[in-house]
Amino acid sequence: MATDTVCAKCGGTGFVIVERADISGARPCDCRFQGRAERLEERAQIPPLYHNASFDNFVVPGPENPIARRELTTVLMAVKKYVDHFPDDSRPGLLLVGEPGSGKTHLAVAALRKIVEKGFACLFCDYQNLLDRIRSGYDPSSNSSDKEAYRVALDAEVLLLDDLGAHRVTDWVEDTINSIVTFRCNHRKPLIATTNVPDADAGSVLTRKSALDKPEYRRTLGEQIGERARSRLFEMCTVIKMPLIEDYRLRKAKKF
Repeated sequence: MATDTVCAKCGGTGFVIVERADISGARPCDCRFQGRAERLEERAQIPPLYHNASFDNFVVPGPENPIARRELTTVLMAVKKYVDHFPDDSRPGLLLVGEPGSGKTHLAVAALRKIVEKGFACLFCDYQNLLDRIRSGYDPSSNSSDKEAYRVALDAEVLLLDDLGAHRVTDWVEDTINSIVTFRCNHRKPLIATTNVPDADAGSVLTRKSALDKPEYRRTLGEQIGERARSRLFEMCTVIKMPLIEDYRLRKAKKF
């Protein structure tokens, strides 16, 4: 018959006796925080694909591609620095901007999991799914909506919004995301976001060649979520541009 493991430090009491000079006291044992971190991660709703995402298993290019290796390592160190300094009221947020497959979500979740280890309650939300959930609660007859999904986006201690801007733009979408971002910015509530949508101030290219080899204009972050929300994001977030390198999913697959 299996038995529960009793912590060797505290004997299961949850506290460790500390002796200082002629004074004895007690402090919480590390085992209490370990259990809390596990519970917080379970509640963070991280998708199964990213359950094990960490800084340690983030794949950077090999020495055969020194420029890409250097650029992505610089990004990795910048995200680690954000976590090391967390929480920082002056810059409570993190915004990762880059092309699909650049590794943004892996890094965002790795940061989120480290923040969970610090004891903060975190929540992963897919941007489009969140907006769909908020919209689905809308009741035309009463001109009101089910506030659950909306309140979660406002109240989460740390919110991760993945794929920001990946939704058809309407006045309702713009007003909703502006309300969420503004509330979190005003109350210094940390927001981690990833986006494939380009932004000139983040170093993105706003035009690219189409299939007909003609310049093709790309909608910007401000156009996708509204200039007010975009301005608030840049006010509250450390903004990191992902380098243009081989698709992260393909690069990771080569390691197996």
